[in-house]
Amino acid sequence: MTIVPDRSIMFTAVFNFRDLGGLPAADGAVVRSGTVYRSDNLSRLVEADRDSFGALRVRTVIDLRRPTEVASYGRVPEWTGVVWRHNHLEHPLWDHSTYTAETGVARWLAERYLELAHHGRADIARVIGMLTDADNGPTVVHCLAGKDRTGLIVALTLDLLGVADEEIAQDYALTGRSEAAFTRWFIQTHPDQANVPTPVVYQQTPAEAMLLTLRELRQRYGSVQEYLVGSGLHRERIGMLRERLLR
Repeated sequence: MTIVPDRSIMFTAVFNFRDLGGLPAADGAVVRSGTVYRSDNLSRLVEADRDSFGALRVRTVIDLRRPTEVASYGRVPEWTGVVWRHNHLEHPLWDHSTYTAETGVARWLAERYLELAHHGRADIARVIGMLTDADNGPTVVHCLAGKDRTGLIVALTLDLLGVADEEIAQDYALTGRSEAAFTRWFIQTHPDQANVPTPVVYQQTPAEAMLLTLRELRQRYGSVQEYLVGSGLHRERIGMLRERLLR
């Protein structure tokens, strides 16, 4: 595994924002910086973040949340001036009560991600297609925590770029670093809910979960590329993605 400098960018109440740039890809290429970012809920951006966010020159935000989540939490603030593209990934609601210690967090999450890949395949192909379009400019993909839906989109995108599974899984696992800061903020802003337990599967992002997901998705579909092409992503778009995101 290559050690890549920290790619995280901190905002007042957005804790899981980072650049995909710098990750090593196939044949000595590197993922281009300042082109695609991943994040947790951007509705928590505040006025104090205006200069920092503006410096990224983000043009497009792809919001993967359910319509009910957008209604509850709001969307990216208007002052950002971005093009907001809402693309919910269709999938059944997760029932965390099905988790058992015998199953383990990594296995339970991998099963949910494969379920998401099955039910949301057309939506997933559509989102990755958006990332191929240079006219969208610097782009942020986000959901609520930037962990599961965003994690799967990013993992599949990085695979198409030739990033090794271990690198993809380690990028996914970096979300765990944001948990402590988010928890402190949540307790401060929602003291009435401070003692409500959070399911362990919502708290952890073990690298093994993404390794299992990628391996088993290939077993089912042959490759990530074939899965996406079968889901509606045109093959020429994959070349466009590599041209845009690799250097």
